[in-house]
Amino acid sequence: MTDPVVRYVTSSDLELWKDVRLRSLAESPDAFGSTLAREEAFGEADWLDRLAPPAVLVLADDAPVGLGGGFEVEPGTMIVVAMWLEPAWRGRGLSRRILDLVVAWARERGLRVELDVTEGNEPARAAYLAYGFVPTGHVEPLREGSPLRVERMELPA
Repeated sequence: MTDPVVRYVTSSDLELWKDVRLRSLAESPDAFGSTLAREEAFGEADWLDRLAPPAVLVLADDAPVGLGGGFEVEPGTMIVVAMWLEPAWRGRGLSRRILDLVVAWARERGLRVELDVTEGNEPARAAYLAYGFVPTGHVEPLREGSPLRVERMELPA
């Protein structure tokens, strides 16, 4: 097995992105503001929107095993989204490599970087703290109707 490739997506990665995103929602439903049912109903245009920079794929032997991305939630602020790795690939420094690309893209554009992490997801929270993210004190529901809450974190400039 070769070292995984972590790279920005291209428009030709649509099926790879869709595959890994749906697997992420099925495997870790409490880690995301979206749901598997919602994204299974997406049309091609919805999926193509998700390929916008700074979407990142992790490929191991050409198979998708992880992803991450971000979008500008308000002028000057990008939120990191869709961070996920197959369980067998966790703990190998790949989340750092995903964040390196997502954060670099945001910083090149002068954007502040934030993310949300589900309370109780200590492995993800620890990875974000190790990367340099700090809690903001802002907490909100994971999604409408969910008893779970997410904590907002930001990456100092």
